[in-house]
Amino acid sequence: MKEKIVELIEKRKNNFNLLKNKSNEICEAVRIIKTALENGNKIIFCGNGGSASDANHLACEFVSRFKKERKALPSISLCSNNSIITAIANDYSFDDVFKRQIEALGQKGDVLVAISTSGKSKNVIKALYQAKNQELKTILLTGENKTGLDIDLEINILNKSTEQIQEMHIALGHIICELCEKDFN
Repeated sequence: MKEKIVELIEKRKNNFNLLKNKSNEICEAVRIIKTALENGNKIIFCGNGGSASDANHLACEFVSRFKKERKALPSISLCSNNSIITAIANDYSFDDVFKRQIEALGQKGDVLVAISTSGKSKNVIKALYQAKNQELKTILLTGENKTGLDIDLEINILNKSTEQIQEMHIALGHIICELCEKDFN
C-alpha cells in the first residue's frame, strides 16, 4: 500500500509541475479579476458536483479572506441557494440553473468563473454565453481538451482524471485568490 501512496503522490506532483506552464493564463485571470474588483464589480462562480463545492469554496475566499486581513471582496457562488436552483430546474430546465441567475445578478464588468472538468456541462456553457451577452468577463477552468467556446479565458488542466483536475482547480483558485487579494486593504 505504501508504494501505491507514493505513486499517487508522484502523479499529483506532476500535475503541479504542469500547472507551472499555465502561468500566463493565471496572470491573465488575476488581471481580469483584479480589474473587475477595482472597478466595483463582483466575481461570480458556478460549477456542478465537486466543481460546485469548489465554486462555493472560492467565493468564500474572496468574501471572507484568504491569507490577509482586508475588506470583503464581492463574490458569489451560483451553487449555494438550493431554492433558486431547484425552482429553475423545475420550472425551466437544469440546463438553465446558472444562466437564469446570471440574467438576474450579472452586471456589465462582473466576472464569471465557470468550473467544469469536462468543459461540456450544458448549464455551465449556457451561463458563459449569458454572461458574454450581458458583457461580463468570462473565465473557464476545465480539463485537458480546449472547448472552443467564445469566452475571454480558458485554463485547461492537462489531465483526464476528474479528481486530479479538481485538485488542480482548487490549487489554481487559491493562487488566484492570493494574488488578487494582496493589493486590497
